[in-house]
Amino acid sequence: MTRFVVDCETLLRIAAGELEVAGEHQIVAPTLVRSQALAALYEAARRGEISTAEGLERVTRLNSLKVRFLGDKVLQRHAWKVAAQLGWDSTYDAEFVALTQLQADAFVTADDALARTVSGLVETAGVDALGTT
Repeated sequence: MTRFVVDCETLLRIAAGELEVAGEHQIVAPTLVRSQALAALYEAARRGEISTAEGLERVTRLNSLKVRFLGDKVLQRHAWKVAAQLGWDSTYDAEFVALTQLQADAFVTADDALARTVSGLVETAGVDALGTT
């Protein structure tokens, strides 16, 4: 089994049915990704990219995915250290890196610049590593 941390965009693609995660993989994410996903779906509906009904359906799918959401004090403290190490103004991205360091084998992100930035700290992978079709 491979354990992957996924970012918001990847999680949204899974919820939309665009990506399929192979059964032998486990997905984890920081709890903040739930709020990020909700906001992204709401914003997409407001822009008319998806209907309100589709947005709410995807929220329901997100909540039914087999994703372990983590956000304990150990993760928060570690994210703080990662953000400080990288000189970041925020801990948001640092939570994904910290979770990968603490709990996962690799970080799947759609953000190529972020993947390059953190490649020396964690293993990164493309969405194809999830076993997508």
